[in-house]
Amino acid sequence: MAKIIGESLYNIPWQEKPTDCREPVWRYSENPIILRHDTAVSNSIFNSAVVPFRGGFAGIFRCDDRAVTMNLYAGFSDDGIHWEIGDTPLVFEGEPAVTGVEYRYDPRVTKIGERYYITWCNGYHGPTIGIGYTDDFRHFTQLENAFLPFNRNGVLFPRRIGGTYRLLSRPSDNGHTPFGDIFISESPDLIYWGKHRHVFGPAPFEKSGWQSAKVGAGPVPIETDEGWLLLYHGVIHTCNGFVYRTGAALLDSEDPSEVKYRTKYYILGPEVSYEQCGDVPNVVFPCAALADADSGRIALYYGCADTVTGLAFTTVDSLLDFLKKNSL
Repeated sequence: MAKIIGESLYNIPWQEKPTDCREPVWRYSENPIILRHDTAVSNSIFNSAVVPFRGGFAGIFRCDDRAVTMNLYAGFSDDGIHWEIGDTPLVFEGEPAVTGVEYRYDPRVTKIGERYYITWCNGYHGPTIGIGYTDDFRHFTQLENAFLPFNRNGVLFPRRIGGTYRLLSRPSDNGHTPFGDIFISESPDLIYWGKHRHVFGPAPFEKSGWQSAKVGAGPVPIETDEGWLLLYHGVIHTCNGFVYRTGAALLDSEDPSEVKYRTKYYILGPEVSYEQCGDVPNVVFPCAALADADSGRIALYYGCADTVTGLAFTTVDSLLDFLKKNSL
């Protein structure tokens, strides 16, 4: 049996697998857990990040307001399912050159040591990767942007590897990018990034069409005794536009640019109404995962149709077994 390397999370949100489910991932029966108008001004709440915090949970949420302005908001929960999200965007301290808001969206939150680091798609003459941190989810400091524009889907690893921080990203263009590969970069200090290495890109259509247009990193990688478990989104370009699904990969523990396994088949796709219908139809977009080292349980938070937030469940054994049997 595989083992998650990390902390115990006795209160991880959980629902047992339905007896008729044949897939490695199953949806929470009360989805969506966060609705589009759950704050005073929101048009939609999706693609957000959740972490354990002080016996409960905290999160950074993408809330597009009714002006359809994209920004980040903090929220708290006792159980990881029922959330109270603030009505005002985060305010970051830091250099005025980088704290000025054009837009902020699709956050991830990574706990490194005792600090919570936030990465997001930051508007700075086009999309790039913003980095900031908080200790209490009430006060926030912004660091320098990681890269020049254009870039999206910045995801930090939860510890240094070989003495350096590691960051996954997906170089892009300034629009609705019709392409995208996952790269990994290193930094000694979370400011200066280099040693950029390719991890993987879209799959050939004839082998795995659901991820043939572009791929991007999802939640913070989960460390296991077999490697880093990475959940990611894959995209196909159809006659009706892009369709986003979720896959899984296993990266090497000490060299995460090396891919050990990668799913041929998706593990979660837009199949129910709240994933198929919304502001952007046919999107499931994974952004956060909670993991319990004791039980091997994993709770996955994902954006649904760029409108609401869903919750799904799996286990480390289920995912790794599926990966090994159905790898590209």
